[in-house]
Amino acid sequence: MKDQVASFLLAVQFLTRLPIPGWFTYTEARMAGSAAYYPLVGVLVGALCSAVFWGASLLFPPLVSIILAIAAGLLLTGAFHEDGLADTFDGIGGGHTRESALEIMRDSRLGTYGTLALVAALGIKAAILTDLPSHLLLYAFPAAHGLSRLSSVITIATSRYVRTEGTGKPVSQGISLPGLLIAGITAAAILLTWIYLLPAAPMLLGLAGLTIGHVAMRAFFEFKLNGYTGDTLGAVQQASEIGFYLGLLAWL
Repeated sequence: MKDQVASFLLAVQFLTRLPIPGWFTYTEARMAGSAAYYPLVGVLVGALCSAVFWGASLLFPPLVSIILAIAAGLLLTGAFHEDGLADTFDGIGGGHTRESALEIMRDSRLGTYGTLALVAALGIKAAILTDLPSHLLLYAFPAAHGLSRLSSVITIATSRYVRTEGTGKPVSQGISLPGLLIAGITAAAILLTWIYLLPAAPMLLGLAGLTIGHVAMRAFFEFKLNGYTGDTLGAVQQASEIGFYLGLLAWL
């Protein structure tokens, strides 16, 4: 149990800027096991975004409240996943070969393709969320953030890490069956909570949109890279999150 708690705290530390207690000892095994808790960390981030949206909506119009909620998510995560999305588009868009793409993705500077992808992603999110009813948004944030991080876990489980070093190195050996079970239980809890509180139809369309986003993004980078990097895990998360929101919008 102590190892599992430590792995969860390492997942929080890895994916967010939230402070964590320092009582536990870091080990590679615990860090590798942290991927099992990515969806749970996503639920935590999404719940905090919902809280910001709810509080802001008491004072401000919906669009302003949504932008503040998105900004809160960026602050909580340090734009970790968005940075991965931008680097992925810079690398795939600017690299003519696998090696050049990986080299561009390692560069900390933001290029044209990455800038356009980042602006488009944030703009699309804001545009979609503005058209969703407020009561749906309160549940959409935790569900989207949690399930989209499960999408990244699935990539880890079904693809291969293509670098010798990098942000994805701690989980480069894949994820264990117990880890997948933990991630799956988190996803099941998200689904059951939604179905208990809200109609099932928007969730089904949200999952369809998430799946399309997952598959499309993986096709985008795996054709050239023949695997994944830490940056592309962020890109998968972003595409899956946007796909989920699009599914909810399609339901309306």
